Amino acid sequence: FLPQIARSKSSTKRRGPFGEVCNVFFRLPAAACAVVLSLVVSACTSSSDLLDDVVTSSVKPVAATASNRDCMARAMFFESHRSSREGLVAVGTVVMNRVNSGEYPNTICGVVGQRNQFAPGVMSRNLPREKVPDIQTAAEKVLEGYRHPKLDEAMYFHMAGLKFPYKNMHYVLEAGGNAFYEKRSRRQREAVGQRAMR
Repeated sequence: FLPQIARSKSSTKRRGPFGEVCNVFFRLPAAACAVVLSLVVSACTSSSDLLDDVVTSSVKPVAATASNRDCMARAMFFESHRSSREGLVAVGTVVMNRVNSGEYPNTICGVVGQRNQFAPGVMSRNLPREKVPDIQTAAEKVLEGYRHPKLDEAMYFHMAGLKFPYKNMHYVLEAGGNAFYEKRSRRQREAVGQRAMR
């Protein structure tokens, strides 16, 4: 599946660790081939493996503008504490749950940019260049319909380890340095309790 580039007369002998691969696939001098091959391997491993260890559920894909894609990537990066692939997907799931809820703005940027809801500077801080491809890939996966299966309708999270005395907070997941929860009314809590007793 790799592109084949026309052979030049000066590239008949290649030496070094990439020599054989370059000879078979690229028809390039070894130095040039090493650069091309490292880019190909990097693209294949860093992006496509990003969600391999995360079990996800799936919903209908979302058509998003470039600015909404950027807002999703920003929320996922700055809120997941960059510590977990599962945390990235979980934050993206919360964003999409809010977009679809009718209780929050109906665009990704509207949700992520809402005052006092996400990390300070989420819309203005620079993303580290070396992390951008992986974060964009994770954001694309969420926009393609990947969701964390434990979050169902959860629209809230806070830093893991904090405790609050509110009875309406039903915790469903801890991932990426965050504790994710649903807010449940007394009626919802009673209904869940009755189902559990059956």
